[in-house]
Amino acid sequence: MPALILASSSPYRRELLARLGLEFETVAPGVSEAHVAGESAADRALRLAVEKARALAERRPEALVIGSDQVAAAGLLLDKPGDAARCRAQLSALSGKAARFYTAAAVLGSGVQLAHVDTTTVVFRCLAVDEIERYVAREQPFDCAGGFKAEGLGISLLECVESQDPTALIGLPLIWLAGALRAAGYRLP
Repeated sequence: MPALILASSSPYRRELLARLGLEFETVAPGVSEAHVAGESAADRALRLAVEKARALAERRPEALVIGSDQVAAAGLLLDKPGDAARCRAQLSALSGKAARFYTAAAVLGSGVQLAHVDTTTVVFRCLAVDEIERYVAREQPFDCAGGFKAEGLGISLLECVESQDPTALIGLPLIWLAGALRAAGYRLP
């Protein structure tokens, strides 16, 4: 089997891929995540996933490369907040509302070209200012789209989650990816 590379610097994606029990390496793809005017959230996620995979597949043609990206939207695109103030502002804006998380994955190399976008709808419960303050102080989810971690304490901020693949909300749609890797010849149960 060709070497498997995850084109990501995300510890969340690395942890998710490790669940499949395959040997892989992670390499930061060095791709700009700049917005493209008029691009939908789903299209942006897919474009970035493919660009990340392609960037490493060109450098490592003998490998099979996985690229992934997630874009959240609730009327407007929700970037990673980066700091506490922006995180609190995002969560305040999301209070009592639904947001969609588009998580794309691409698998490129060794004659394989597969891509997928998973859509997860998250409904936030009405959040009090002090709840948001406590949450942000405790979990500091500044590197997460939407400003929360569903795999951690952030789940307590939610009313419900609608998804075909619960791992997509964390950052990598493992149900689809396992099928793509099986199609590429990797042995998974």
